[in-house]
Amino acid sequence: MGKLHEPLDEIQSCGLPCALEVMGERWSFMILRAAFNGLYHFEEFLGALGIARNILSNRLARLVEHGIMKREHMPDDRRKIEYRLTVKGLDLLPAMLALRQWGEKYGVGIPANPVLCDSRDGQPIAAIAIHAHDGRLLAPMELEWRDRADIGKPLAADDDGLRPRLNAL
Repeated sequence: MGKLHEPLDEIQSCGLPCALEVMGERWSFMILRAAFNGLYHFEEFLGALGIARNILSNRLARLVEHGIMKREHMPDDRRKIEYRLTVKGLDLLPAMLALRQWGEKYGVGIPANPVLCDSRDGQPIAAIAIHAHDGRLLAPMELEWRDRADIGKPLAADDDGLRPRLNAL
């Protein structure tokens, strides 16, 4: 069980290529970042991001096409359109935060300001991490691929638990 590797040639059954197909370029992430920061209108995105009008139009259309954002006519002026995150779009927040934290640590090398905090107690959010089903924090060496039929079964007798097991991406 512990020797199973993800079949790297089966791209169709992996979620990573699918996600990258939709989100795999900088402007899509920057548009989502702006949407998470409360921007809704084409002109707001245009001004805040410094993106070319045609690129913004293309990326917004793509995000709408993939169900990450939705276009809504404003009730008071049907000519104006708002772009709102869908549930599918909101589900990208942990991935966005993980990438941002990684970039702060290894890219720019300085902590962000302002700091994203828990609204309840005003404390900064924790680093995005991998947690077990019971909430334990897991290190990369504690991860392994298993066949769906073997989930929950104990490790094989020949597995001493000491070798690296992560072949996760």
